[in-house]
Amino acid sequence: MLLRKAGGGGHLGSGVERHEAMARLILFNKPYDVLSQFTDSSIGAARATLSDFIAVPGVYPAGRLDRDSEGLLLLTDDGRLQARTADPGFKLPKTYLVQVEEEPDAACLDRLRQGVELKDGITRPAEVERIDPPELWPRDPPVRFRKSVPDCWIRLTIREGRNRQVRRMTAAVGFPTLRLVRWGIGAWTLDGLAPGTWREAPVG
Repeated sequence: MLLRKAGGGGHLGSGVERHEAMARLILFNKPYDVLSQFTDSSIGAARATLSDFIAVPGVYPAGRLDRDSEGLLLLTDDGRLQARTADPGFKLPKTYLVQVEEEPDAACLDRLRQGVELKDGITRPAEVERIDPPELWPRDPPVRFRKSVPDCWIRLTIREGRNRQVRRMTAAVGFPTLRLVRWGIGAWTLDGLAPGTWREAPVG
């Protein structure tokens, strides 16, 4: 079922370049188990894609979000804006709410802040803090828990975009990720967006 946008965007400031004034920027709350692309070229059962939720011609994802992750995905029709938001070279902060197995102590959080060793090198320093369970929508399907093992939530902000980076970072310090929600990219956040809905945002 096609979902319409949740709301409209505002007007742009006078200092924004003309090409950006004409650009469209869409904030989409990608549900779990949805591909961050408009088509599915795989063989077998059809998988949900962006085309099931967004019918805006000419826009394409600025970056990606794994199928088993949820949260903010940006789409635009402007190449320079796409590069600015998706290219790790611009070091745009990306903030994630992460539910992890077990309860990491201060030393483990410090390792994440300083950078951890992955197979493709050491990660850049990150911002991380333990948080109370956030008020999020129920995931469909529900997260599988081990009743005998505690869990907790952290807020993690990174400025790079390696493949499955957040999951690999938490695993590297001994705390597997159970649920991963991207909450913000730069100044854009999920605030007010239900899963599967989108809105246009001003470009600035």
